[in-house]
Amino acid sequence: MSVKLLWLVPSRSDLSNSLGFIHSSRDGNRSLGSSKFLFLDRNLLFKYSANKGKKQKWNSYSLRTDLRYPCIGSSRSVNLSSSSVPLVSCIVATSSAGEMTVSSEEKVYNVVLKQAALVKRQLRPSGDLDVKPDNVVPGTLSLLTEAYDRCGEVCAQYAKTFYLGTLLMTPERRRAIWAIYVWCRRTDELVDGPNASQITATALDRWEARLEDVFRGHPFEMLDASLSDTVAKFPIDIQPFKDMIEGMKMDLRKSRYKNFDELYLYCYYVAGTVGLMSVPIMGIAPESRATTESVYNAALAFGIANQLTNILRDVGEDAQRGRIYLPQDELAQAGLSDEDIFAGKVTDKWRNFMKKQIKRARMFFDEAEKGVAELSASSRWPVWTSLLLYRQILDEIEANDYNNLTKRAYVSKAKKLVALPVAFAKSLLGPTGTSSFLGKA
Repeated sequence: MSVKLLWLVPSRSDLSNSLGFIHSSRDGNRSLGSSKFLFLDRNLLFKYSANKGKKQKWNSYSLRTDLRYPCIGSSRSVNLSSSSVPLVSCIVATSSAGEMTVSSEEKVYNVVLKQAALVKRQLRPSGDLDVKPDNVVPGTLSLLTEAYDRCGEVCAQYAKTFYLGTLLMTPERRRAIWAIYVWCRRTDELVDGPNASQITATALDRWEARLEDVFRGHPFEMLDASLSDTVAKFPIDIQPFKDMIEGMKMDLRKSRYKNFDELYLYCYYVAGTVGLMSVPIMGIAPESRATTESVYNAALAFGIANQLTNILRDVGEDAQRGRIYLPQDELAQAGLSDEDIFAGKVTDKWRNFMKKQIKRARMFFDEAEKGVAELSASSRWPVWTSLLLYRQILDEIEANDYNNLTKRAYVSKAKKLVALPVAFAKSLLGPTGTSSFLGKA
């Protein structure tokens, strides 16, 4: 089997990264602490329905390369056909029959391009999104308001710091982010919550069918109604939502990942998808010169970074559940095995292995961080807060002497408080590096 490096030349060349919101679904509280969440509105169930009535060019070059650390979507300029264009590299393998196997990164990037194209079609000349006004059945507006308020309560309970940041957003964006957060939370609870042992692939299929009803404007209940209203107002595609459900299905059938390419796809499914869902809501600053593709690409990087951080933080806890979310080939190269993880002993081999894993996660954070300034002014503070706090988890793992086998890394309340003004100061810097006012949309 030969190896080729494919250079993907996007239709728009600027791939300098920007950033969209991501609050990973696999966060510190694996369970909401009560089975009540899966049926959050058990006593409020009601039937709510609204009456709403050139392919990419590829150039391939044979190249010997190190497969241990596949590309992460970073861009660089090379001379191609006498013009300098930023390129994204993806490693793929060709079989003896000559058929190319598409890498996980290429699969995901194709989704990125699709989502970006959807948003570009609905951008105003000013660069801002054309958000549709409320369009609900007479007499149901109060119910819809109640649904959004309930989403805000859930966000405030389980993502306190981020919730505070969302209060600076415009009302439309704030409510939409709450709705997406709650749907992602509920989806994650299906496989990580108190009823996870009863969840099957069939149950997830039913959840996906319910999602399709939501996108068709036929929500089943209160919380579905808030998401249905959100996707009707913003240019949000269903694919990232379906992909997240696919990630939940993967958790049911898979507990090992043979290489980083497999792990990358899982990270996209369960976390990178949230970034793609959120970009249309967070908004792009009118003065930004970044392409829509670059905004989505950076949102994806943020999601991958967060999920890798979750994985590194939770190695010991996942091992207790029989799961190891680390590349098996890289463990073997480091002289480690599953048994070493189950033993829970921190050795020099483990420290060296963890240093490389942390370095990779930071590379994704670096890619994401470059683009926060491209967001609309009112969205930057919560994004910066989330990014800074998640990066600090990696610092805490190092401070614990890389013991993530028997010790959980966490960011103290004091450090969280310190991060808030730092994030606020960073949020004042717009796309041009000059100050801007958070009151602007």
